Amino acid sequence: MKTLALFIAFLISNFFVQAQDEPTGITITVTVPNVTSSEGEVLFGLYDENTFMKAAPIQGEKSSIKDGIAKITFKNVPEGIFAISCFHDKNGNNRMDFEENGMPKESYGVSNNNMSYGPPIWTDAKFEVGNENLDFEIRM
Repeated sequence: MKTLALFIAFLISNFFVQAQDEPTGITITVTVPNVTSSEGEVLFGLYDENTFMKAAPIQGEKSSIKDGIAKITFKNVPEGIFAISCFHDKNGNNRMDFEENGMPKESYGVSNNNMSYGPPIWTDAKFEVGNENLDFEIRM
């Protein structure tokens, strides 16, 4: 009976170890190649349609800046439709700063690099996550 219990315990533990090794989602690597200074960090957010420009991101990441480049990776992203936004948080207050007239004080960008006057638009920034890892370059 002890042997059977040990065998079952071994099978169960082996299953969990294998399950942890398998990837549970897609990775999205994002590079910003044109950060204007090395002050502060670049903050990134991964959003779905319900959270884009309305709520906290589904995933958030920060990157230091080296030689004008910031780079992060979102891990374990499920299939679906998403958008990414980022901004250069020069002063380290973890939020985007605005002038009194509503214009941003800090540089920003969104996936697909479709920048127009006014806030980013979901339909311009969205992209589909399927079953392959993705690489994006966002320009501020």
